[in-house]
Amino acid sequence: MAQHAEDKALSQAERMEVFLALVQAQDRAMTVAQSREAVAKQFGVSERQVRRIEREGLDGDWPPL
Repeated sequence: MAQHAEDKALSQAERMEVFLALVQAQDRAMTVAQSREAVAKQFGVSERQVRRIEREGLDGDWPPL
């Protein structure tokens, strides 16, 4: 995964945790935008990084998919 200067270095396990939190937030009826913002704040990462993790999780068919 390409790294941007302001991105926090996360292990795959940590990225999977972010992805899980994102899916759970959307399951609780948050919009995609709201879930990205909430998860970014929860994990102290940028929304751009959350979007990249989201794409990685979708592409990799990560749980809970």
